Amino acid sequence: MQRLAQKWRRAGQRIVLVPTMGWLHEGHLSLVRRARKIAGPRGKVVVSIYVNPTQFGLREDFSTYPRDLKRDLKLCRAEGVDAAFAPGDAEMYPRPPGAEFSTLVAEEKLSRTMEGASRPAHFRGVTTVVAKLFNIVPPDAAVFGAKDFQQAAIVRRMARDLNFPAKIVVAPTVREPDGLAMSSRNRYLSGDLRRQATVLWRAIRRAQDTVKEAGMIPAVKLKANLKRFIGQEPDARLDHVEFFEPDTLDPVARVTAGTRMALAVFIGKTRLIDNARI
Repeated sequence: MQRLAQKWRRAGQRIVLVPTMGWLHEGHLSLVRRARKIAGPRGKVVVSIYVNPTQFGLREDFSTYPRDLKRDLKLCRAEGVDAAFAPGDAEMYPRPPGAEFSTLVAEEKLSRTMEGASRPAHFRGVTTVVAKLFNIVPPDAAVFGAKDFQQAAIVRRMARDLNFPAKIVVAPTVREPDGLAMSSRNRYLSGDLRRQATVLWRAIRRAQDTVKEAGMIPAVKLKANLKRFIGQEPDARLDHVEFFEPDTLDPVARVTAGTRMALAVFIGKTRLIDNARI
């Protein structure tokens, strides 16, 4: 992959990376199309496909996370992707005889709240693997989805702090017709659980309508309101809901138009996330 990228660079071709963990869906493909526009007619689009073990906790779904490389490659070909980079663990985290992989990249401020509080080692795994991808596929730009808003903010901060030249592009969340944000984990949902999962989007709309009507509402009051609302679904359990400044991720005491909202909800055993501008 590095040799191929160097060849493209010598030819003056722009490289745009779309990092994924595979099991591609329309949300991923929208990122690929955005990458193609950024790359231009002579540029190259690279999709990485790798389920990164360092961003999963001990009791999370690493072993059961959906994988189908053959299917993913077929979708990449249909979208005109120039290269799919699908390494294995031995390539990404080499362990030579007598040595352990022992270098990790950690962002120390933006990663403390929300997903970082619920999944303490998660973002360290994300920044480590993205830093490696930025070295393996030195891209001019990388495209991430807005569904993982905090992740995109952390990657942008890492790129700035560590002088990676890649431009970080954040593309809009793609939703199902009923509002559920597209996610590879949606395949875990069946029957009534799939219907209950729309409570994340319904909670976002409820918050938006509440603020539109009131103009301003204390965050603690709105959180309590949404916790009750989400709890009406029999298999839904709120992990967290936060209101924050979109640029700094700092929590706000009062929610107004322009505040960002993020939430994580367990639907049965499946943990889903979403976010939106209020």
